[in-house]
Amino acid sequence: MPMICLSDFEDYAKKHLPKSTWDFFAAGADECCTRDDNLLAYKRIHFRPRMLRGMSVIDTRTMLLGTEISFPVGIAPTSFHRLAWPDGEKSTARAAEAMNTCYITSTFSTFSMEEIAAAAPNGFRWFQLYIYRNRALSEGLVRRVEAAGFQGLVLTADLPYTGKRRDDIRNNFQLPPHMTVKNFEGVFEIDALIEIVDTVQDRAEVYLDGGIRTGSDVLKALALGAKCVFLGRPALWGLTYKGEEGLREVLQILHDEFRLSMALAGCHNVSGIGRNLVQFSKL
Repeated sequence: MPMICLSDFEDYAKKHLPKSTWDFFAAGADECCTRDDNLLAYKRIHFRPRMLRGMSVIDTRTMLLGTEISFPVGIAPTSFHRLAWPDGEKSTARAAEAMNTCYITSTFSTFSMEEIAAAAPNGFRWFQLYIYRNRALSEGLVRRVEAAGFQGLVLTADLPYTGKRRDDIRNNFQLPPHMTVKNFEGVFEIDALIEIVDTVQDRAEVYLDGGIRTGSDVLKALALGAKCVFLGRPALWGLTYKGEEGLREVLQILHDEFRLSMALAGCHNVSGIGRNLVQFSKL
C-alpha cells in the first residue's frame, strides 16, 4: 500500500518498532500535554484563501542564513536514529542531502559527527549542542564540529533539567548494548511563535519545530513568521520505513503538500507568505 501522508509512516513505525523504542520516540514528559498541544495548535489556525492569482509557477525555495534549501523544512535534532534503521544518522544525512535541505545532528547521535559528515559530504548540516558544566567537553565538541565541516551550531537553552518521561521509566528504556552515544565515546511552546517573531523584529531568523505533520502546517508556521520548520518524529518514522529512501519519501510528501498549500493560498513564492494568510479560530 503506498504511503500517502505522514500519518501512514507513523502507523508503520508504531506497528514495526519494539514497544520500548516506539514509546521513546512517541512520548513526551509527564502527561505529554506539550506534545499534544503542538499538534492541536495548527488546527486552531485557518487560511484566508485568495483566488484568481495565476498559480502556474510556484517556487518553494528559501534561504537559511545565506544557504539555499529546496523548501522551508529541515530535519530537527533527535537522538538514537539507529533504533529506527541500522544506518541511523548516516541515512538521515544522505536523505537531507538528496532533498537539498538542512539536517541538524543531535549531540546524542549513534554515529559520530565525523561518520555522519562523511556519509553526506556535500550536505547542509548544523550540530545541536548542549552547554555542559564541563566547558572543556563542550569546547571539544565544537572543535570537532568545525573540523568535520558542519556549517552551524544550534544551542539548546531550554533544558536545565530533563522531564519525567513516564513510558521510558516504565520500560526501563536504555540503548541496546551494541549502540552508544558516539560523540561521547572516550569522554563523558508552539503558540509563542508570534510573540517571538514580534520581539525579534527581523534581527534574527526564527525557526520552529514540534507538531509539523502536513504541508499546510508548514505554511501556517511561515505565515506566522517562522523562516523554516524542522521535523522530529516524522523523520524517525521515515527511517523506520525504509531508511534513507523512507525519509526522502517523507520529505517529498511534505514538499508536495506545501507546494499545493501555497497554490491554494495564492502564494507564488516563499517571500510572499505573510500573516495576512491566516486567522485563528474563535472557538
